[in-house]
Amino acid sequence: MDGRRRNPYELTEETPVYVISVAAQLSGLHPQTLRQYDRLGLVSPDRTAGRGRRYSARDIELLRQVQQLSQDEGINLAGIKRIIELENQVVALQSRVAELQDALEGAAAAMRQREAAVHASYRRDLVPYQEVQQTSALVVWRPKRQQSSD
Repeated sequence: MDGRRRNPYELTEETPVYVISVAAQLSGLHPQTLRQYDRLGLVSPDRTAGRGRRYSARDIELLRQVQQLSQDEGINLAGIKRIIELENQVVALQSRVAELQDALEGAAAAMRQREAAVHASYRRDLVPYQEVQQTSALVVWRPKRQQSSD
């Protein structure tokens, strides 16, 4: 969801409003076919208090998709159920990836803020120390000889 409060009377594509006879007419299927799809778990409409089925616009679109896969593509109902399950899984995974990306971006922004705060706290009167480059040269020191005054 988008985080806003929804109007309880606002109709969305998930709002269950169609009785089985209307859903059958809108999807081009027989009501008995809709009952069969419900029993198989292909399309699961919401239920009223009296156990009557209520279909949403999304349910009707899914019914049309099931019909198209069955008749045009020749896929059996078990295969269609698996396709629907996998599509739902993909949607859920895409949603989770989006959540994780948002969390990652938030953590990266917080890290950048902490890093900026640390850099801002540096003392400006200190000179950074640079390590002297070491060589393998050998330096021999010999004291000067004192000359004798004879």
